[in-house]
Amino acid sequence: MSIRYGLLALLERGPSHGAQLRSDFETRTGTTWPLNVGQVYTTLARLERDGLVASQPGADGRQQYALSGAGRLEVRGWYARPVDRSQPARDELAIKIAMAAGAPGGDARAVISAQRRHTLRVLQGYARLTARALAGGAAERKGLAWLLVLEQLVFQTEAEVRWLAHCDRVLGDLPEPAAPPPVGEPPDGPDGTGRPAAERRPSRSGAARAGGGAGPVTRPHHRRTVPTRPRTTAPPRRLSAARPPNTAPPRRLSAARPLNTAPPRRPDAASQPRRTAREGTTA
Repeated sequence: MSIRYGLLALLERGPSHGAQLRSDFETRTGTTWPLNVGQVYTTLARLERDGLVASQPGADGRQQYALSGAGRLEVRGWYARPVDRSQPARDELAIKIAMAAGAPGGDARAVISAQRRHTLRVLQGYARLTARALAGGAAERKGLAWLLVLEQLVFQTEAEVRWLAHCDRVLGDLPEPAAPPPVGEPPDGPDGTGRPAAERRPSRSGAARAGGGAGPVTRPHHRRTVPTRPRTTAPPRRLSAARPPNTAPPRRLSAARPLNTAPPRRPDAASQPRRTAREGTTA
């Protein structure tokens, strides 16, 4: 798009052919953006198709191009419109650093260091061109146009150097990444627990494989320690005073009655028939 409007702006001063337009474009921009002759004639053909330029044969037999009324209005509108910066073009350097900073094995600081050395060499080349333009008479309009383009490139390159230094400082302040896990072991361990291999208890299948698959798997017995209560050291119980033994005199027994030593009573005669009669009655 800049070539289209650049050629229209060059034709504003008067008619010209394609080769002369190419030379004037490179002179204004200091050969910063060289043009191909075929590209120039292709652009002129499109401008003529759109009604912005008109062509006619010149005195030297070359095709001369001149601005139309619509072409002059288009140039004035281009000067009045600001350049749209809301959608910048893709920058390869920014994309490269962003990819290196986000990649697990990318070394973004090495990319920055290599690019900074190259950018500083380019900046030195722009400084030499600027000095040459000043020595060649930048007071003229052609020399002044080239000097303005060179200074724009110098400012852009200096801004890139400052941006690279900022990126290197930001990446240098980041903590070092954790060491990668051994080959064949996921980051959180083979069993997904996140514990080191030395702290993990082997599973039954793993132990069986390690032992050849023969015999039951025995697990180490861990004794469970139960906290014991401290023993109480209560003072000894005070005993009451012992009662004195019973020293009372033995209880006196009453005098025993004398045994009945009387001879057995003999039954008398009167009672004998009575007993007989009682016995008879009883019988």
